[in-house]
Amino acid sequence: MMETVPPPAVTDQGVGASARRPDATLKVTGEFAYASDLWLDGMVWGVTLRSPHPSAWIRSIDAGPALAMPGVLAVLTHEDVPGAKFYGLDLKDQPVLAIDQVRYQGEPVAVVAADHPETARRAAAAVVVDYEPREAVTDPRKSRDVVRRQPVRRGDTFEAEVVVTGEYEVGMQDQAPLGPESGLAVPAEDGGVDLYAATQWLHVDRDQIAPCLGLPPEKVRITLAGVGGAFGAREDLSMQIHACMLALRLNRPVKMVYGREESFFGHVHRHPAWMRYEHGATRDGRLVYVRAEILLDGGAYCSSTPAVVGNAASLGAGPYEVPNVHVDATGVYTNNPPCGAMRGFGAVQACYAYESQMDRLAEACGLSPVEIRLRNAVSQGSRLATGQVIDSPAPLAEMLRELASMPLPEASRGERDLRTLPGGVSQTTHGESVRRGVGYGVGIKNICFSEGFDDYSTARVRAELVGGEPRVTVHTAAAEVGQGLVTLQAQIARTELGIEDVTVAAADTSVGSAGSSSASRQSYVTGGAVRAACEAVRERFDGLPPREALARFGPIEETREYRHRPTYPMDPDTGQGDSHTQLALCVHRAVVDVDVELGLVKVVELAAVQDVGRMMNPQALEGQIHGGSAQGLGLALMEEIQVRDGQVLNPSFTDYLIPTILDMPPMQLKIVEFPDPAAPYGLRGAGEPPTLSSTPAIAAAVRAATGLRLTRVPVRPEDIALSDSGITEGASDGKRA
Repeated sequence: MMETVPPPAVTDQGVGASARRPDATLKVTGEFAYASDLWLDGMVWGVTLRSPHPSAWIRSIDAGPALAMPGVLAVLTHEDVPGAKFYGLDLKDQPVLAIDQVRYQGEPVAVVAADHPETARRAAAAVVVDYEPREAVTDPRKSRDVVRRQPVRRGDTFEAEVVVTGEYEVGMQDQAPLGPESGLAVPAEDGGVDLYAATQWLHVDRDQIAPCLGLPPEKVRITLAGVGGAFGAREDLSMQIHACMLALRLNRPVKMVYGREESFFGHVHRHPAWMRYEHGATRDGRLVYVRAEILLDGGAYCSSTPAVVGNAASLGAGPYEVPNVHVDATGVYTNNPPCGAMRGFGAVQACYAYESQMDRLAEACGLSPVEIRLRNAVSQGSRLATGQVIDSPAPLAEMLRELASMPLPEASRGERDLRTLPGGVSQTTHGESVRRGVGYGVGIKNICFSEGFDDYSTARVRAELVGGEPRVTVHTAAAEVGQGLVTLQAQIARTELGIEDVTVAAADTSVGSAGSSSASRQSYVTGGAVRAACEAVRERFDGLPPREALARFGPIEETREYRHRPTYPMDPDTGQGDSHTQLALCVHRAVVDVDVELGLVKVVELAAVQDVGRMMNPQALEGQIHGGSAQGLGLALMEEIQVRDGQVLNPSFTDYLIPTILDMPPMQLKIVEFPDPAAPYGLRGAGEPPTLSSTPAIAAAVRAATGLRLTRVPVRPEDIALSDSGITEGASDGKRA
């Protein structure tokens, strides 16, 4: 039996403390160098020419008019790709530049370099491409081109006393990082290239770029530039190969920076989903079975769709005890924009559907939303739908009780501040048609990579005397994308070595891979690697205090890899298997006010309880939970890329709406710590779970306020707006007149 991990010692800047971020002051003052701020003497500018069609043959490309323009240095097409013409995360199916056809609006067709960015843009527009448009496949329900189909089969009883069914839809959400795709490629004397770019996964970028350039991996050196947000958008390549091609062709540094509109075309999005669920239960609300069909639109290329399908399938029944499961999750190709990694990664879509179903089941059984979840909540020792045993704490029942005990915000009394009402900032209402609702949501998310992926991280730690005082340098390839990883690496080194002066070197490919900054995994695997390397350095102190050891032995440097326990692929026919290494839970309660005449929603409050195993940095952790909740709010009420016939209609922050400070409500937050004995320090990845449960909680609260079924997110004003006669005064109890 595993022993409980003891709590780490807390120092002012060590593990368990709210250590200050080393980049905090620079970011607050605007002095931090993001990738879009990169500059080098003699550099030129690159721009991408993109297809206006979602599906078309390319008959010819004429670069002549562009090359004739003063200041234009190069126009490259697929014929100029020096190596492999295709790349991709899971499957190399995406062309560096379109060859004989385009498969989505915005697909790169050519790249242009010029001495000024405006010249480069005008030159790209001057390239003449002869397209022959063809019929696009834009409805995933009609696609016959399957990326992955993953069934989950458990049990054989699919009859019950109470049965509820529902069909649900999730729109295409964008990660909306404020920093656009950008980078600087610099040709090197050895014939290679040095790339400085905003990314989430340095080594996988390198391993995709090098073959396309016809170079060995060691000649493609990547250094992480300042990242202005990611959330999955930077797992796939964007400008990396294009900038390197231009730099090597011209033997000059090339900078590429996307504008906001191009950014919408230049990265993947969250998979839209269509889901049909059927839940069967006993009359007292005990689950007997779950049936589900989950369809995910992967868009034009594979990206990470296979892994997203795996997550949706394995977690498709939610964190509930259910003995019989029949799930089919499928991802398909279409001519819509490519979809891939986004915070929550397949589990978000399933969570919205199964939580909506739990509310329907509660109503059918005459139970409260909290009670139906308590009666079916998983705990340590429970089995997932895949047969995997939850072998670490899973305190879902305790978390639900804690959430239910939190006080609700007071209802308004007398005159209300109009700014607190739905649309109140614009004075659209005085509260005549405003109804309040309360809803709950529960989510379960896998942490780290799953299904047998060789998921590891590498850390190099060096201790030495500088000016007679001990100093530590931590070097990994883990991407800091705003989550505070640089802070955590230094905290671990201080705790393990007892040395306060710690520097975290810039992440680059000169050290071993750290994997991707995704799947809530970096604290787990890179934290584990830094800890292991620090332990190896400490062993070489030979029991002496750091200063004495370093004075006697000189600089000490150790490199270590850290791997979590192995996972295994899901059985292709039954979905059974231990596919995940760690699971995390979060529960939300949402309180909303809804103007049922105007269809406007104001989230009054969010309350959340999350198990994090061990708090490594409390302040940063709270920020992650607030941020994840905000992204879930966006999906619930406002964020959607509008795609019609394969065309993106709203590629701007004017028309693609994300929550602002006026939309994000106050939060009550309770963080609980049930250590995972298999994880470093007992920690549990925390970045993604709040994105799951906040969306269904808000949708449920809107249902409670209006009495409407509301089976799609984001909920639109036209989904709600009714005349006064359509809703009772007591609509907050979820009943229609």
